[in-house]
Amino acid sequence: MGIRNRQQAVHYTLRDIVDELGGQLLGDETIVITRVASLSQAVAGQIGFLTDRKYLTQLRETAASAVILSPVNQELTDLPRIVTDNPYAYFAKLSALLNPVFIPAPGVATTASVDSSAVVPDSCSLAPGCVIEAGVVLGERVSIGPNSVVGRNTRIGNDSTLAANVTVYHDCTIGEHCNLFSGAVVGADGFGYAPEHGQWTKIPQVGRVLIADHVDIGANTTIDRGALDDTIIEQGVKIDNLVQIGHNCRIGAHTVIAGCVGIAGSAVIGQHCRIGGAAMVLGHLQVADHVTISPGTMITRSLLQADTYTALMPFQAHRQWLKTAANIRHLGDLDAEVRQLKHELAALKLALGPTTDQH
Repeated sequence: MGIRNRQQAVHYTLRDIVDELGGQLLGDETIVITRVASLSQAVAGQIGFLTDRKYLTQLRETAASAVILSPVNQELTDLPRIVTDNPYAYFAKLSALLNPVFIPAPGVATTASVDSSAVVPDSCSLAPGCVIEAGVVLGERVSIGPNSVVGRNTRIGNDSTLAANVTVYHDCTIGEHCNLFSGAVVGADGFGYAPEHGQWTKIPQVGRVLIADHVDIGANTTIDRGALDDTIIEQGVKIDNLVQIGHNCRIGAHTVIAGCVGIAGSAVIGQHCRIGGAAMVLGHLQVADHVTISPGTMITRSLLQADTYTALMPFQAHRQWLKTAANIRHLGDLDAEVRQLKHELAALKLALGPTTDQH
């Protein structure tokens, strides 16, 4: 079977899969695969994968028709198998092959609102209720979902997709092959106010948001425009749902950010970083390349060396936690008392003079 129309329901033999994605095939190459599945839940016609030997029991008991595993594990089963250096990445590619993304037909819905000055190639798809404002330039095969809004003078690169109810404000740039999921907001004003006479004066946010190629932005994630300089999301960044990125931030290439993360204004995150869910990064900090921030961690200072950083307090029963919190509040007093005792001990030793042991 050849690999042709990726929008239809598909299934492939193991030989088809290896011809398309590579890897070494061991066993019956005519086995037909209809979907991917976990080892514990797989049934006939499905394929699982193994990356960790702690799942050996699942491998022995799986009903999958085939598995994906690494060379070091290739003799752990007699099932038909695809051997590859990175089984997890291979599994992801195979899942995409078996579950092709729906590509809407080109055309502009009658209820879409498109300004006459906008550039919209015939290959684009504009869904009902979407709004394309003045000066917008869309690349080839761009898809704009229902009720999404693209602000004036914004540019969107080839093969990028905005799902339903996405808002991209004016003067922003989105690269090629980007995916913005429902409810994402790009280019809203950053949170900038100056105190004056007991009130707050709004600081105009005149920067932009610049998003490079192959960036994914999760549902209900917000990326604020810069106050003066631009907010920049570099190539290959993957951002989960419900993430807040403040104004003037820079997110380095191929960094991944899990859900509910908050990154305050003017923070600079390096390349190939991993930020766990619900972590917080304070403003104006720098995070080096290849840093991992554990879930729930609050970053209060710059991280200038690649490492994994964690700041978590294990949960306790509420009354026990109150006692722990009270003890933490007194740590400063305890530290001062220890310093004083050390000072007094040093003074006492000095007053006693040198001593010799007698046995």
